[in-house]
Amino acid sequence: MSINALTSAQVVEVCKNCDFKSIKTAIIQAKPFDTILIKKDTYKEHDIEINKPLTIVGQDYPIIDGELKGEILTVVSDSVTVDGLYIINVGTSYTEDHAAVRIKRSTHFTIKNLILEKLFFGIYLEKSNFGKIFNNKIIGEAIQEYNSGNGIQLWYSNNIDIVNNVIEHVRDGIYLEFSNHCLIKNNVSTENLRYGLHFMFSNDNIYQGNTFKNNGAGVAVMFSKNIKMLHNTFMTNWGTASYGMLLKEINDAEIIGNTFHENTIGINIEGSNRIVYKNNDFSHNGWAIKVRGACYTNQFLENNFLYNAFDIAYNSKVNDNVFDHNYWSGYTGYDLDRDGIGDVPYRPVKLFSYLVNRTPETIILLRSLFMDLIDFSEKVSPVFTPDNLLDFHPSTTQIQW
Repeated sequence: MSINALTSAQVVEVCKNCDFKSIKTAIIQAKPFDTILIKKDTYKEHDIEINKPLTIVGQDYPIIDGELKGEILTVVSDSVTVDGLYIINVGTSYTEDHAAVRIKRSTHFTIKNLILEKLFFGIYLEKSNFGKIFNNKIIGEAIQEYNSGNGIQLWYSNNIDIVNNVIEHVRDGIYLEFSNHCLIKNNVSTENLRYGLHFMFSNDNIYQGNTFKNNGAGVAVMFSKNIKMLHNTFMTNWGTASYGMLLKEINDAEIIGNTFHENTIGINIEGSNRIVYKNNDFSHNGWAIKVRGACYTNQFLENNFLYNAFDIAYNSKVNDNVFDHNYWSGYTGYDLDRDGIGDVPYRPVKLFSYLVNRTPETIILLRSLFMDLIDFSEKVSPVFTPDNLLDFHPSTTQIQW
């Protein structure tokens, strides 16, 4: 931005008694780098295009009502800020992804402090880079997947910060595709129809301090590498096809300090390699971790496995992963030298979990004497479970960090 542009920038006001009564007209008349101040009122407008560097600010949350006619706000310029608007009634379409706010081929933009309701898609980024999306509240009314959109969607967009947003009742809370070097931090994504978070083909991203709660299927992480999942909470994602997190074709990642609580499956893993799982809490899940195959050279270190129905499920006798220094609430070994490490290795894969994987109906035998007997027999002489899948240094006390 030039010094001349800064010094000549003006504030353009929009209200019923102002020179500009519509947002569209104010944008047309504004000069680059002006600020458009929208005063509190209801503005029935849609297809508003911001095609120059501007700051759009709402005073006391003015309402922009799209009247279900289509997209409401579209940014096609660099250096745009949108702040403090209440946007409702985005048009639903079966051929176009109408959004409350679309950012299209833009850079260095900021979208903040918005309330978006009665929407199709919330905030949609398309081939846009170096942007910030923070402190927004996105509340949908999704009932069926085919006529609902995502809360925040990135498509071919890089270096985006998505921070402190609340997203509820949409299809996928946050969705990324072909979007790299992004930070997704301190968001709350709950009660969504499908996934709280869903990303594919998106590398070198950090997901930190987010809460994904009570979503239809949990969180899906697919076909990506160099991912960091740090200090997130995945909880109460229940259902026959639900999990806290699904990992499919993920390589060279870190999953550290997360909480997986009361999910059907804490982490469902398939075709994922060279991942470090460390300092995570898995508590009161159906399965803490379910390994479906083709998972090699992963490390499970210093995690707490607390009162899960099953800690680990494998569908193979082959194991190339390391389990070490974890705490297992089901461990019944002893620690004679009192160094905090069990003297007897722990075998986390039970024969009964293998049977339930093969024949789900056998779950009715959970907590029965029959289950205890077959688990004991497999422990003495492994036949169906990996004989080398052992934690040789199980912690005898819950790990604190």
